[in-house]
Amino acid sequence: MTSAFLFPGQGSQSVGMLGELAAQQPLVRETFDEASTVLGYDLWQLASEGPAERLALTEITQPVMLVAGVATWRVWCAASSARPTWVAGHSLGEFTALVAAGVLDYRDAVDLVRFRGEVMRDAVPNGAGGMAAVLGLSDADIEAACAEAAQGEVAEAVNFNAPGQVVIAGHATALARAIETAKARGAKRALPLPISVPCHSSLMRPAAERLRERLRSSAFAAPSIRFMSSVDAREYRDPEAIRDLLYRQLASPVRWVHTVQALMAAGVERFVECGPGKVLAGLGRRIDKNPAVSHVALEDSAALAAALA
Repeated sequence: MTSAFLFPGQGSQSVGMLGELAAQQPLVRETFDEASTVLGYDLWQLASEGPAERLALTEITQPVMLVAGVATWRVWCAASSARPTWVAGHSLGEFTALVAAGVLDYRDAVDLVRFRGEVMRDAVPNGAGGMAAVLGLSDADIEAACAEAAQGEVAEAVNFNAPGQVVIAGHATALARAIETAKARGAKRALPLPISVPCHSSLMRPAAERLRERLRSSAFAAPSIRFMSSVDAREYRDPEAIRDLLYRQLASPVRWVHTVQALMAAGVERFVECGPGKVLAGLGRRIDKNPAVSHVALEDSAALAAALA
């Protein structure tokens, strides 16, 4: 069976994440402890105890989500010799997927995503930007609502997560207008998200330029597992092309619907989510309801045992 392992991004974090799995699998704590030596603070304590407000800061969320994904991946690799045909990640999760594929060194990736979070935080003044979820409208209607609400500011569709589920980002005032405009157009729900920066919007271009400089000094290898990007639903094999991709990714929309569809077109019959929660498994079921395709999330020891079986 052809499988793809998927790695989530910001928004899947929660206080107490992976606690049950860590109690059964020492590799989880070991992976967090290794990252803590890079970061200079106790990442496991923060993930376990919070506070949630600090965990939601992008410069914290990005390392914690990468580490959680790698920890889950390592648990799988220790328990099974089976490896996926493909890896992919949602937004930040692309970095995690690239660690799993051997493109990025784990410790280097921890430091890299911390830097990524810091330049994203610094690109927009605190409180001036944000993200919001819009449910129940077509992509075209959401893009029209953003265009109508912008009024000289930025409001853009940035995460095409599932049919009728799109995340928008930009200036906070423009987002407030876009939420009301989307509701007027018939959105079932439109609400702000607890994310501190307008990820993947054009407001991230200054951050992308700073990240580009940092990426030039980072080591990249060819992937040992096939890697598909959620920027354009294309496979990337060349290390230099992947380096450029991670620069472009920061201010480009996440096209998750197209990515899952492309993986299915490539023959994937089983999707396995690595990391806390099961957001991507839920999105996958909404993107394609084919009963022959399975979507599982390795969020605890029971899910791991079921997936191994």
